[in-house]
Parts: sequence; structure tokens; C-alpha cells
Amino acid sequence: MDVRPGDILQMKKPHPCGSKEFLVLRSGMDFKIRCQGCGREVMVPRLKCEKNIKKILRENIQDEH
Repeated sequence: MDVRPGDILQMKKPHPCGSKEFLVLRSGMDFKIRCQGCGREVMVPRLKCEKNIKKILRENIQDEH
């Protein structure tokens, strides 16, 4: 699965605060994600996180020259 820093992940299960969206801060063997609702940062193993992803929201930013 292609997950990059800056992506917003929409998860299947909500965070205890009620938000289902998380910002990816770091990707590798573990993901460091920040809850978009309360701002809590969490380190999650890659396999566990990928199983829980419903959708990846990505801004397509292209430079125009």
C-alpha cells in the first residue's frame, strides 16, 4: 500500500475522541499518525494500520511551469 507523509487516512474504526481521520507524519515499518480530531500522535505497526485503512485522501499538488 502506498502511504506517504502528508496523506490523510480515513480509518474503519474511530479514535476514542470520535474522529476517523489521521494525518501521516512518518511512514516505514511503523506509521506515526496524528488524530485530526484531538491532535494525539500515535505510533502504529504498519500491518495493523494498513488493515484498518478505509480510504487514503491525498492532495494532488502539481507544479505548473
